[in-house]
Amino acid sequence: MVSGPASEKFAPEDARQRADALRSEITEHNHRYYVLNDPTVSDQHYDVLLRELEALETEYPSLITPESPTQRVGAKLGEGFQSVRHQVPMLSLANAFNDDEVLAWYARLKDALDQETVDVIAEPKLDGLAVSLRYIEGHLQQGATRGDGTEGEDVTQNVRTIRSIPLQLRTHTPPAELEVRGEIVMTRSGFRRLNEHLGEAGQKLFVNPRNAAAGSLRQLDPAITAKRPLQFYAYGAVTTNTQLTTQYAVYQWLQELGFPISSDITVAKDLSGLLSAHKQFLRLRDQLDHDIDGVVYKVNDLSAQDELGFVSRAPRWALAHKFPAQEEVTRLLGIDVQVGRTGALTPVGRLEPVFVGGVTVTNATLHNADEIKRKDVRPGDQVVVRRAGDVIPEIVRSINTDQAKRSDPWKMPTECPECGSAVEQIEGQAAVRCTGGLVCPAQRKRALEHFVSRTAMNIDGLGTQVINQLVDEGLVQTPADLYRLDKETLMGLERMGDKSAQNLIDAIDQSRKTQLDRLLFALGIREVGAVTATALASHFGTLEAIAASDAQTLESVPDVGPIVAHHIVAFFNERHNQEVIEDLQALGVEYAPVERHESGELPLNGQTYVLTGRLESMDRSAAKRALETLGAKVTGSVSAKTTGLISGAEPGSKYQKAESLKVPILGEEALLDLLRTHMPDTVE
Repeated sequence: MVSGPASEKFAPEDARQRADALRSEITEHNHRYYVLNDPTVSDQHYDVLLRELEALETEYPSLITPESPTQRVGAKLGEGFQSVRHQVPMLSLANAFNDDEVLAWYARLKDALDQETVDVIAEPKLDGLAVSLRYIEGHLQQGATRGDGTEGEDVTQNVRTIRSIPLQLRTHTPPAELEVRGEIVMTRSGFRRLNEHLGEAGQKLFVNPRNAAAGSLRQLDPAITAKRPLQFYAYGAVTTNTQLTTQYAVYQWLQELGFPISSDITVAKDLSGLLSAHKQFLRLRDQLDHDIDGVVYKVNDLSAQDELGFVSRAPRWALAHKFPAQEEVTRLLGIDVQVGRTGALTPVGRLEPVFVGGVTVTNATLHNADEIKRKDVRPGDQVVVRRAGDVIPEIVRSINTDQAKRSDPWKMPTECPECGSAVEQIEGQAAVRCTGGLVCPAQRKRALEHFVSRTAMNIDGLGTQVINQLVDEGLVQTPADLYRLDKETLMGLERMGDKSAQNLIDAIDQSRKTQLDRLLFALGIREVGAVTATALASHFGTLEAIAASDAQTLESVPDVGPIVAHHIVAFFNERHNQEVIEDLQALGVEYAPVERHESGELPLNGQTYVLTGRLESMDRSAAKRALETLGAKVTGSVSAKTTGLISGAEPGSKYQKAESLKVPILGEEALLDLLRTHMPDTVE
């Protein structure tokens, strides 16, 4: 954990050397954050360095130089944008890190204004990129970043792509000139989606939403900015509007002009009100979809703001009350692997205990192997750990600098640590998954829930609660074990009486006779849904034929691409899965092979049907599946090319359309005759 500003006294020459070292380090951190988008220290560490330099320059004013980080707001301009000089400097805010510093600031306000209390605005401190927007006669003319506070970058074309920024003010009497200032942020949900997209494309990921907002706004191609999930919030204005007398009135006016403002702005009447607002925002912090890192206080009365004025780099009438750090540095002791309910292998870092975000953290997620490689995180490294409220702690990055002393790069295991099955990773995808879906303990409950579901084996009465009991008591380990259950065993379960147990046994027995597509879907092969299962059943006719096919053969089936084919091959190559299928067949689970013509085509190939109304003998999903198994297409709308409309009781508007187009209309008995002709074993 980093320490606070140095309290020791320096001799003048020692102070000069320390100040030079701090300036050099802070300048480098500025460059890495604002220009390279690659910070190497936590925000708290940066704040400590800056405050130490401020303390030295306060003690020894002769050390202050125009180039000092304390005398400017940000880093130098990046390349590629024209320079814009701000008509009124965009200054930063003084920071407070505890209640005592807020108390001291508020006391200075009262003394300077000679008032017992001072009304102060409290608003969330958005963690984004400050910009200014210049409007002439109500039209957006220029957008600029804050830059160093005096000069920024012209990002007009980019800010025009942000939908929350009005291109024209919503008023019939716009001011001749108006400069609006605010923050551009990226939502947390948008940040996650952006990084997922960049990761899939093999591009460098952003460190956090603020970093992503800055990088998105500074794209040389506005079309890229337009695709990024950016949001603008106004927090001030440079205006000659003399009718505005308070900061709160400025916000209301900006909102009327079409600018979004924070919905959580409050007016505090005294010091206790300020501190209460800070606590309230701290509680809200993790519920918001955008990052905030503190609360900004501003004197509400604009004339009082003018009277208070400015110091060298910040207004006296405003203060940023920062939140406790959500990032800390600790050592990564090792990397373990957890297997989730879907079979995904997730690496988890074991840490030296560190207090961050209000709790002691000993484990933190590393997401996946690609993330570990991208961040170059290795056991033994010093790492930055981030925790926000109830969010799972995350290892953000390694800050190791001595490469010679680091361990070898970490590698994902080739076998599942839970069941020993092989793991698979699709090229171009980050996730690594266990292929033993039918036997893996980590996936057991989810696999069983899927196996018994209505569109799979359709075992009525086997809900989540019963499955949990069966697994927790060691009665069921694979889907095949369901067919070994007896009535007496089931009656030993909680809330399972004689009738319920018998009904469940009957449902299990009835499911032994099924259809190939249902069984295939029930096996839970990754990305093989009901439609794909139907296509596979229709094409191959037997489970053995599917299991024996290679990827190239599988890809000849409609709805089966390279990734799905890879999953199917990996599933049937895993010996554990083969054993469960053999066990199911030995216990009487069977299906009627799909009848095929000698040509290899299915009997209803080229035909298209539409279903309407209520069927009595089967539900419409079962009818749809049966028709598709025979090669037919089942669509949702009637056209002149429809082979026939299958109508049950109480048909809808499709019936009238079929009549108008002279499409043949078949009743439920005609449907059953059609299925009996080609699938006699599945229709009684």
